[in-house]
Amino acid sequence: MKVLVVDDEEDVRYIANLSLGRVGKMTVIEASSGAEGLARAKSERPDFILLDMMMPGMDGAATFRALRADPETRSIPVVFLTAKAMAAEVQRLKDLGAKGVVLKPFDPMSLARDIAAILES
Repeated sequence: MKVLVVDDEEDVRYIANLSLGRVGKMTVIEASSGAEGLARAKSERPDFILLDMMMPGMDGAATFRALRADPETRSIPVVFLTAKAMAAEVQRLKDLGAKGVVLKPFDPMSLARDIAAILES
């Protein structure tokens, strides 16, 4: 399974890469911005995208809308990564069309399992 991790924080991408790559045995592609994430989604065709909500410039919501507007990327499942743990925010992201939400800080040892459960639901 191939995942695209889009997050402006290098340390988050690093931990997600270790967690999903080594623990989850996934192929991990990284992007440090929404614009880069859009380009990588089109060129790499990941099985799903782990998308940070709060990024400078093009935030997660804008990136998600752009992914959905493009016929080449609209069907890729998106799981948001956010530090906002409020139930209303999580529901808002799901209402946008996200497959699910993972809260920061996440447990690196269970991230792959947590995402697999979201994708199977």
